[in-house]
Amino acid sequence: MAKFSGLTNDQVLKQEEMGHVNKAVDDQAKTDWQIIKENTFTYFNLIFLILAILLILVGEFKDLTFLPVIIANTVIGIIQELRAKRVLDKLNVINATKVTVIRNNIEQEIPIENLVLDDIIVLKTGDQIPADSVVLDGSLKVNEALLTGEADEILKKQDDDLLSGSFVVSGKAYAKLTKVGKESYVSKLTLKAKEMNQKEQSEMIRSLNKLIKWVGIIIIPLGLALFAMAFYVNHHSIAESVTSMEAAIIGMIPEGLYLLTTIALAISAMRLAKNQVMLHDMKSVETLARVNVLCVDKTGTITEPKMAVTSFEPINIEKDKLFELISNFAQSMPQDNETSKALGAYFTSNRETADHIIPFTSVNKYSGAVFKDKTLLVGAPEFVLRNQFDEYKSKIDSFTRQGYRVVAFAKYPQALKNENDPLTQEVELLGLILINNPIRKNAKKTFKYFAKQGVEIKVISGDNPLTVSRVAKEVGIAGSEKYIDATELNKNNYDEAVKKYNVFGRVKPEQKRYLVKALQKAGNTVAMTGDGVNDILAMKLADCSISMASGNNAAVQASQVVLLDSNFAKMPEIVNEGRRVVNNIERSASLFLVKNIFSLLMTFFTLAFALTYPLRPTQIALISAFTIGLPSFLLALENNFSRIRGKFIPNVMTRAIPGGITDMIAVSVLVIVNQVLDLGRQEVATTATMLLIAVGMMVLYQISAPMNKYRVGVFIVSFLCLIFAIIFAHNLFALSKISMKAIFLLVILFFAEVTAFKYLSKLADGFQEVLNIYSQKGSKTTIGELKLAYKKADR
Repeated sequence: MAKFSGLTNDQVLKQEEMGHVNKAVDDQAKTDWQIIKENTFTYFNLIFLILAILLILVGEFKDLTFLPVIIANTVIGIIQELRAKRVLDKLNVINATKVTVIRNNIEQEIPIENLVLDDIIVLKTGDQIPADSVVLDGSLKVNEALLTGEADEILKKQDDDLLSGSFVVSGKAYAKLTKVGKESYVSKLTLKAKEMNQKEQSEMIRSLNKLIKWVGIIIIPLGLALFAMAFYVNHHSIAESVTSMEAAIIGMIPEGLYLLTTIALAISAMRLAKNQVMLHDMKSVETLARVNVLCVDKTGTITEPKMAVTSFEPINIEKDKLFELISNFAQSMPQDNETSKALGAYFTSNRETADHIIPFTSVNKYSGAVFKDKTLLVGAPEFVLRNQFDEYKSKIDSFTRQGYRVVAFAKYPQALKNENDPLTQEVELLGLILINNPIRKNAKKTFKYFAKQGVEIKVISGDNPLTVSRVAKEVGIAGSEKYIDATELNKNNYDEAVKKYNVFGRVKPEQKRYLVKALQKAGNTVAMTGDGVNDILAMKLADCSISMASGNNAAVQASQVVLLDSNFAKMPEIVNEGRRVVNNIERSASLFLVKNIFSLLMTFFTLAFALTYPLRPTQIALISAFTIGLPSFLLALENNFSRIRGKFIPNVMTRAIPGGITDMIAVSVLVIVNQVLDLGRQEVATTATMLLIAVGMMVLYQISAPMNKYRVGVFIVSFLCLIFAIIFAHNLFALSKISMKAIFLLVILFFAEVTAFKYLSKLADGFQEVLNIYSQKGSKTTIGELKLAYKKADR
């Protein structure tokens, strides 16, 4: 290969000054200012600011108690996100993808972002092309599937263009960067893709966004209608009309819910980062928690990524002679994959160098070295031997059943020109090389965890299916005896194959994608692990992708989750982290929505009957602080690794609706009875506050069930805070002494609340179970199954 001197330091500096740097345009990391701005200048913060100004204008200063809570929420959100950013930034710097560049006549590794225009880089098997470039010397097989969708491998020779974002399947070449940063092909695609970002959000975030969007739309007209009703119809003062209107609006806004979600995800990412797990995409934590099918490769996932030759078996040749021939082959080949490295480390007696080499491709599944008029081949026995395979099948199978990966070493009677030159004649099998990958220490324990969690494992590998099945059985993967050779599959039988088999061998890269697609078509949430270029197409298609840092750069960049220590045993921790986030946010969201549902229903009730909203903003703030806000944040810190079932919104609504309706019924009855008893607005507001507190504590108890020491502690702390506020800060929260008539009414309505809440909760639990079953089976669900699900919840 040619030698190149590359750019000098002065030339690099000049390119940097001109802005010709390979800075990514798809960097998802927020700046400090973006974090501050996104947490401060929100739509609901604007609404709260307007509400605060209105209260100040009418002189109702004590109803501003909601303001410190909003400010505290905003500050906490900013601090937590900034903390998470610091940890993730540090991690990204340490684990930045690097590329080999030639500068000042020296090869060196630098981060991709430090490349500049006209840099000369060295590309080899497994590398992702970092910027648009042109081949100066050498040849490569390139896959542009991530850019074009086409899985074909394209040969690139001198003067051919290389597109950023594609990856090298085989070969080695020197290339000169022609377009960097935002000018590169992949950057232009990324900018277009940013318009589709909404689709990339997780189900939970997407649901919350929809919820908050609709709340944001309806509060303005409802607020104006409430003010008009109080001022023009009921003839209250401007101050009373403003406070009643604001109490309803504040009650409808889930002010801490989005903040809680953001903080929970940020803390989760930070916790994983400290545990050597890097997230390229925040949604992946939630998605992985919902996964019910995990696709894994044998090599690098079940077994260690490193291979070692165990022994070799001569066929019609002396062992010493075979050792010499394999050594000549091994020492002539570039050590750019694990098989080549294993052969090079074992067969070291080199006496002859090949005239030229035939690189390995995932299509051919063999590589070759040409010596004069013959070619020595090493590869998968089925592909090297072809129609001669049956002659040696029993011998090969005996080794694969022992867990070995068997590689055929054969002589082809012609000198092949390149990897596109087909094998048309019979080969002479000289020997079988036995290679082994040691099984990872905690693999058995990890797969046992997934089995308990109901996560199905599909092993998808390029190796012999017998070998893969044996290894899968050794680590306890259920159904490991159900295996198939993927060469027997066609596009019409993937749907049936994923239902019937758990182990797939001899799988080509595009087939991995078909298998993932078939699993998703069957209604599964699929995660794909991988560490090689042959895994990338499937990883991109999967709902969640996980890579090992020990794999090649292209696989690492294509994945959403990177195991920095390449330890697959971390997977249960990641799944549990996702479950903790989703379960805790679902639970907290239920608390928030009880208040929102009540306020919305109560608003419609007061408008329908020309009444005034009975509560004040400061009383809503009291309820929000100690029956929602405080317990939500405390419960969000708890370990909660229960399996996630059903969809986010149905789960949250079925828990929140009973409390919201109970609240609305109790307060509505209170307001109607007040027309007869004439308790006075202040007494009605205080009594209504007590009723809402009672229901709030019932809801808190229900969603915390089954109770443990931590949850009991949260319940007691919330209750004591409420008692303290009622006794010592009653003036701040506009609470007054109530008459015996009001106390009597409060007791009656409290017991009615308990009964109504119990009955509504029972209905909601049954309905939630029905929805969970339907979400799993869809239109195939039978009426009998739905009835059984409802009865199950009824118990």
